[in-house]
Amino acid sequence: MPTKLRVHPDFLTAPAPASTGRIPQKVLFLGQLTLFGIIIVQFIMLYRSFALAAACTTFVDAGVVRRQSASGSSTSSAPDYYQTKPELFPGPTPTGRPAFLAQSNPAPFASTTYIPNTPLETQVPIQGNTDNGNIYQLMGQLSHYFPNPDGFGVDEYPLPENASIVQLNMLSRHGSRYPTTGSGATVLVQKILNHTTGVEGVPQVTFEGDLAFLNNYKNPLGAEILVPVGKQELFDSGVLHQYQYGHLYPNNGSKIVARTTTQDRMLQSAEYFMAGFFGLGWTDNATLVLNIENGTGVFNNSLAGYDNCPNSNKYTNTAGTNATNLWASIYLKDAQARLNASSPAFNWTLTDTYNAQSLCAYEQVALGYSSFCNLFTYQEWEGYEYSVDINFAGNNAFQSPTGRAVGIGFVQEQIALLSKHTIDEPTAQINVTLDNNTVTFPLDQSLNFFFSHDTNIMAILTAFGFTQFAPVLPDTYMPANHSLIVSHMEPFGARLDMEVIQTPSPLNGSRCDGTQYLAGPPTTYIHFILNQRTLPLGPSFPSCGMRDDGWCELSTFLEVQSASLAEAEYEYSCFGDYTAGPYGDITNGVPLTNETYTA
Repeated sequence: MPTKLRVHPDFLTAPAPASTGRIPQKVLFLGQLTLFGIIIVQFIMLYRSFALAAACTTFVDAGVVRRQSASGSSTSSAPDYYQTKPELFPGPTPTGRPAFLAQSNPAPFASTTYIPNTPLETQVPIQGNTDNGNIYQLMGQLSHYFPNPDGFGVDEYPLPENASIVQLNMLSRHGSRYPTTGSGATVLVQKILNHTTGVEGVPQVTFEGDLAFLNNYKNPLGAEILVPVGKQELFDSGVLHQYQYGHLYPNNGSKIVARTTTQDRMLQSAEYFMAGFFGLGWTDNATLVLNIENGTGVFNNSLAGYDNCPNSNKYTNTAGTNATNLWASIYLKDAQARLNASSPAFNWTLTDTYNAQSLCAYEQVALGYSSFCNLFTYQEWEGYEYSVDINFAGNNAFQSPTGRAVGIGFVQEQIALLSKHTIDEPTAQINVTLDNNTVTFPLDQSLNFFFSHDTNIMAILTAFGFTQFAPVLPDTYMPANHSLIVSHMEPFGARLDMEVIQTPSPLNGSRCDGTQYLAGPPTTYIHFILNQRTLPLGPSFPSCGMRDDGWCELSTFLEVQSASLAEAEYEYSCFGDYTAGPYGDITNGVPLTNETYTA
């Protein structure tokens, strides 16, 4: 066994033995001492190499930290609103089962021409679909992103010669996600599992016919975080906006500031958008500022304004829910009977039946295909879309007592950006720490990107005062035409683009006969685009005029919006003690009466 070199405790004091003709002890000692010295030198050299490598590693890590700090990541000294890793308030983040569409996709379907999935399977035959309709565009806020197919009542026009887009403020919804914790879809999943697992593994029900797939059903869904196609939606949106507005980025080494929230799906949506717009090195081009979102209302957050508006989460704001329940009892009556016929022991309630439609939508974006979807007729899917429309109208828009109040903070921020001033005093949900500082609320950017939620964006449209969506929708039948269609306004990945346009002189609002500049000074206009279709300002704001292109002079628009904060009645709407009325009583997004609240 080889001997380990070591210094014996008695090495220097032990008496030298008499010479016996072997190597003299003195020579041996000198040899050992020399070897020891060589090892010490090697150790020192190795240590220096290690120290240099460690120093390089520290330098690299520090560089990463600096880059992430600039783009919104954690350092020991960076404010919380820059921290993206680790996430501070991400919310629930359980992931679901990975999709396996290559194995589970039943396509091609009988009597249909095969078309490859892109990436979701959308060729499912639906009873009653006689006009080549698409049920996946009838799923309200749970619809995978698609551009508004119908528009908002005006034609689209190209930018006239000599006009210039000088600023874009974009508000985007996050991408497709798993169900929120405790939502109806998750409740139905648990009821199914309870019945198929049963007591001691003995199922309590056997599903038959179209429901037979439930006999071996396992929960495939996570909660709240983005699904793969949700990431794609935001990346694609970033690419689209690069093509549309890339010229507005100065590309001079400076960074723009964009804003999202700390919730995981919100943060990742912003990051995927930035990657689409700038590329994978987007942190060299943009800094993310994060509004803290944790549901407590402790932190002001205009991108989740309902958290700072307690009444929006109480019984006082359930008119939309009540209207949806009434309508569901009408349009789902036959569907409930069909489901019970295939599994009488399960006892499909009206709520279960409605939740099955929601579960179809969630599984579709998570897995690419869901067997729940073809359980319903095309007319029942039209009914589902309408149920979401009246729900949003009554809970988040003009039939809600907090409709304007929830969105007013963001509206005030847009007014400030368009007017080039910071916000220095507490106003609604506004985070003054961020908005009174041009580092986190820059006034000189030509590109401003914000990321929010569906109901919050609906409230923002309400707070702006888009009264074209204010007419009360009946809750016992579906009208032939109506303007508030949630899948056209707030699908996953929805985006509201606000363009600021400068022209050399006033532009004639009659565009159908061509472009005609009028006598006068250079003029600045604002143009709203929701899901790639013009959202005209004239129908809601008469002083803007009924222009063919839907534009409004910016000065006129700002004058109209100067009254928006008072109209929202934020303090009373959010904190007042008032009575909840029936659906349809409220028509302007604020409570009917100012009963007992004292500011």
